[in-house]
Amino acid sequence: MSEFCPTCPTETVVDPPKVVFEDYFHPQIVQVIHPIEVVRRHHCVPVPQHICTYSERDEMCFVSSVKKRKKRK
Repeated sequence: MSEFCPTCPTETVVDPPKVVFEDYFHPQIVQVIHPIEVVRRHHCVPVPQHICTYSERDEMCFVSSVKKRKKRK
């Protein structure tokens, strides 16, 4: 025995009807023409070509054989 709501009467509620469609599809061939034009375009593109130059030279370094004296404090 449930004592949650002993005096509640049963009620019936009816929603308004909903329309449900059943769709059937049948194939119909439709030809679609896609014209295509091919255009060949030519472009000049600069491509860097790195060129290195160098030079050489000889230097003569002279070493002195004379030693300097240390100063006294």
